[in-house]
Amino acid sequence: MSNALLEKVSGKYKRAEVPAIEPGDTVRVQVRIREGEKERLQAFEGTIIAENNTGIGRTITVRKISFGQGVERIFPLHSPVVDRIELVRTGRVRRAKLYYLRGLKGKAARLQERDRH
Repeated sequence: MSNALLEKVSGKYKRAEVPAIEPGDTVRVQVRIREGEKERLQAFEGTIIAENNTGIGRTITVRKISFGQGVERIFPLHSPVVDRIELVRTGRVRRAKLYYLRGLKGKAARLQERDRH
């Protein structure tokens, strides 16, 4: 694909209001769920443990603990399925990928709050 065509396609589908999010941040992702004819929003709140790609293919991996079980979901940021992303709190981390959180439980898995700039 030529660069001009790629820019045109990505400009059409790119989400304008993506907040400045990084690994370690806690986010609430509102996802559109279709059930038959109806459509509703479902919130998924957790910590970003990984960020992949840039541009139109950018994804984030969000991890939460649900009923004592770790749950991870990968969200394409510019997908129409993702309604909006809200920043709940910021975490101070020293790694780009936080896969080590998978092996931690309870208070050990907490992250320090980062000062917002």
